[in-house]
Amino acid sequence: MVNPNRREFLRKSACGAAALGLGSSSLFSAAPSEKRRPRIAAIYTELREFSHAYHILEPHMGPYLFNGELVDPGVDMVSYYCDQYPENDMTREASARLNMPMYDTIAEALTCGGDTLAVDGVLLIGEHGDYPKTELGQVMYPRKEFFDQIVAVFRKSGRSVPVFNDKHLSYRWDWAKEMYDTAQEMGFPLMAGSSVPLAPRVPAVEFPEGAEVIEAVSVHGGGMESYDFHALEVMQSMIEFRKGGETGISEVQLLTREALMQAAGEGLWPEDLFRVAMQTELDHRTDTGLKGPVEEIEPAHGLLLTYKDGVRAAVLAVHGTGVRWNFACRLKEREEPLATTWYPGPWGNRNLFRALSHAIQHMFITGKSPYPVERTLLATGVLDAAMRSHHEGGVVKQTPHLEFGYEARDFSAMREMGGSWEVITHDTPRPPRFEPGDELTLKRIGR
Repeated sequence: MVNPNRREFLRKSACGAAALGLGSSSLFSAAPSEKRRPRIAAIYTELREFSHAYHILEPHMGPYLFNGELVDPGVDMVSYYCDQYPENDMTREASARLNMPMYDTIAEALTCGGDTLAVDGVLLIGEHGDYPKTELGQVMYPRKEFFDQIVAVFRKSGRSVPVFNDKHLSYRWDWAKEMYDTAQEMGFPLMAGSSVPLAPRVPAVEFPEGAEVIEAVSVHGGGMESYDFHALEVMQSMIEFRKGGETGISEVQLLTREALMQAAGEGLWPEDLFRVAMQTELDHRTDTGLKGPVEEIEPAHGLLLTYKDGVRAAVLAVHGTGVRWNFACRLKEREEPLATTWYPGPWGNRNLFRALSHAIQHMFITGKSPYPVERTLLATGVLDAAMRSHHEGGVVKQTPHLEFGYEARDFSAMREMGGSWEVITHDTPRPPRFEPGDELTLKRIGR
């Protein structure tokens, strides 16, 4: 909490200054004046070691490594709202040490304690924390609730700014669609999604744009829904570049191990591509603990997808590590499958979030998302349908509402290609506490 005297000071000084000269009859200001850096508010559920807020805030608060080079974020964090304070909370200590202006409500964070919108962009990080689950098993993260409060400030102020929403838009399709429609109506950029598509690919394959996809698989190592999302975005980040572009999805089904393997025997999903994807991990990764032979590996569960254009795909879970991301697809007129694995680098996924933050900052500075939010909207709808399929015993769910297309965008400039892993290795000591950027880490290792 910011005391009244400090809140008044902040309102009139650095944070409050963001409101100066920003009046506009438009509901969207594409980017702040070139004369100053965008001022950003962070709205998050909790800050603890390796939470998503930890990962995303660090590279927004100081120079960080991207493709082996120290990069300035180009934005200034000016206000914060934290929803929960667990036993291992870092917010209280970090806010005192780093002079992070904390506010009691989302509206106060966006207005810096004033009466009108006083920032140029919003980080909405609604992942992690102690929240209830739905009857389908989905954690009820308050992304939509946070979004609604953010939008209320936009409407009251007569102005809106870019918003980044971490991971999928909501656990409910109707809420996710409403978030998307609201951003479209008000004309502000809405960016969302996973960090994993921005990781280095090993081997370093590129999807041949305009290629015809017959079938595809994407494999992860985590839990149902939460990690299915990442694997969905990994797959979309590849096959959305296929001939004809993305067309949407007509059917979704979620099956667990026994039923899933029976479906493979019936030819309902490409088991051979799954083996290719797992062999790629075995051949190119040493950090996942995978042991062969891959012929003996069975997925714990899988999402079976039928696209409107006839492409068949499967998102499959092989438990054991949170850093497993494999892909394989069969292309028309190509004999060998295209396969790769995404390597997030040392320290779990921590360093990979530098690339995601780089992409977010691009949106805050330019007013344009580097890849379509429709990718995440589609993944959100698939997850909702898949969890309903699972709840109903693995039935096929018809999804005509997901039969929407979108145009892919080249986001290669936002990808980490591996240069940072040559600087920070598995032997590099991790920071002992929450530290903005990477400058202190580089000093510790003499770089």
